[in-house]
Amino acid sequence: QVQLVESGGGLVQPGGSLRLSCAASGSIGSIYTMAWYRQAPGKQRDLVASITSGGDTNYRDSVKGRATISRDDAKNTMYLQMNSLKPEDTAVYYCNADIRRAIDTRVRSYWGQGTQVTVSS
Repeated sequence: QVQLVESGGGLVQPGGSLRLSCAASGSIGSIYTMAWYRQAPGKQRDLVASITSGGDTNYRDSVKGRATISRDDAKNTMYLQMNSLKPEDTAVYYCNADIRRAIDTRVRSYWGQGTQVTVSS
């Protein structure tokens, strides 16, 4: 069994910062691309940023320059540092990872349960 658990969400004022974490646990063989998505009420779930196992990163235009995605493979953990937060960043943030379990040859996509980020004064 593999689990992804997000943490670090909360209420922050406009212009503030947050650091989200996503920890993978379980019988993990390899972790490939990891990503953060977000979903605002009534809207679709959108990609925020992704990072490959080689460290290549990709960001949606609206967060470029304000967000930094990183990973610590020794800890099976991914991070999202977000600065200069805006009310439109308010959403549930989900982590996603492509993982091969230790007992499997297939790569599967796993999702965390989400963490709420609210940007409001």
